[in-house]
Amino acid sequence: MTTAPLKKYELPPLPYAPDALEPYISKEQLSLHHDKHHQGYVTGANTDLEKLEKARQEGTEVDMKALLKELSFNIGGHVLHDLFWPTMAPAGKGGGGTPGGALADRIDQEWGSFDRFKAEFTKTAASVEGSGWAALAYCTMTDRPMIMQIEKHNNHVYPTFRILMVLDVWEHAYYIDHKNNRGQFIDAFWNVVNWDMVNKRLENL
Repeated sequence: MTTAPLKKYELPPLPYAPDALEPYISKEQLSLHHDKHHQGYVTGANTDLEKLEKARQEGTEVDMKALLKELSFNIGGHVLHDLFWPTMAPAGKGGGGTPGGALADRIDQEWGSFDRFKAEFTKTAASVEGSGWAALAYCTMTDRPMIMQIEKHNNHVYPTFRILMVLDVWEHAYYIDHKNNRGQFIDAFWNVVNWDMVNKRLENL
C-alpha cells in the first residue's frame, strides 16, 4: 500500500529581519539562536520521529522511555521557540510599552497592576533553574492568566494551559550579548514584547 509521506516539523522564518530587535537583541545573537539552536530542535524532533517510523516499518524494538523523553524535549523546544519569535517585535514598532485591551484588564484583575505582573514574570524568568523559560499562560478551568516556569522545554508545564507569552532564558538566547548575565537580557526583553500578539492569543482562546 502506498501512503503519502508523513509530515515533519519545519523551522519557521523569523517574523522580522534579524537586526530588527537591535539594540536589545543583536543580529548575531538572534541569527544564531534561530538558525542554529531552534533548527537543532526541529532536526532533533524529526530524527526522533524517523527512528520511530523505521522501527515500525522493520518491526524492531526501540527504547521507548529514552526516545519519547528526547522527542518531548525536542518538540517542546520547537513549539516554545515557535511562540517566542512572534512574542517580540521591533521597539517602537509594535514592541515594548505596556499592554492594552483585554490583556491589560486581565493583568489588572489578576495582579492588581502591570508593574506587579512585570515584577513576578521577571522573577520567574530570573529564577528558572538551569535552562528554561518563563511563560504567561491561561487556565480555561478558572478563567485566569497564570505565570508558568518551564525547565528544559517540558518540565513543570501546566497541562493544556494555552501559552500567551514566552521568554527563553537558556544561555543560548543571550550569551553573545550579555555573557552569563540573564538579568540584563530579561530587562532588554521588556523593550521588544509584542503586546498586540499576546492580546491576539488571549482573544483567540
